Amino acid sequence: MNSYIRDIINESINVKRKLYESPEFINTIGQVVDACVATLTNGGKVLFCGNGGSAADAQHLAAELSGRFYYDRPPLSSEALHVNTSYLTAVANDYSYDEVYARLVKGSAKKGDILIGLSTSGNSKNIIKAFETARSMEVTTIALTGQTGGNLKEVTDLLINVPSEDTPRIQESHILIGHIICQLIESRIFPQ
Repeated sequence: MNSYIRDIINESINVKRKLYESPEFINTIGQVVDACVATLTNGGKVLFCGNGGSAADAQHLAAELSGRFYYDRPPLSSEALHVNTSYLTAVANDYSYDEVYARLVKGSAKKGDILIGLSTSGNSKNIIKAFETARSMEVTTIALTGQTGGNLKEVTDLLINVPSEDTPRIQESHILIGHIICQLIESRIFPQ
């Protein structure tokens, strides 16, 4: 069992090493941070969406921005789109689950905002529809996916596709990437 545990840890390290060694990945993170800083300093907001574990990660990252990350500072406008369960269940029931994020983007986002979608496959229909709606409204879209980018790669402005096809390793990397983004946003907007 100890060997198996070490193998899992090593797999996670290997995915992160690929990220570390990729100039393209590092550059894209910088572009995401620049976009978020510009949006937030101009009175916009950063919205997050995901399903399952990715929804939990989306909520986690929204809280890092709207609450605090490393130190006390004013809140930043950020939220995860799935946290209103009455809305989510009503729209899923009355329309379809594929519409839950698109309708909320239409109702709460505005030109210049950012929508960040987390999908390990990149094929979540509700996130794809939300991105299509966001782009039609001139809301910047940022996708965090697995290796291929799935169908989200066709409808996103910035793609961060983790070089793995293993869902747990992808999700571990998404939270690392999210923490890097939150840390850099916080330090840029509220330097100490």
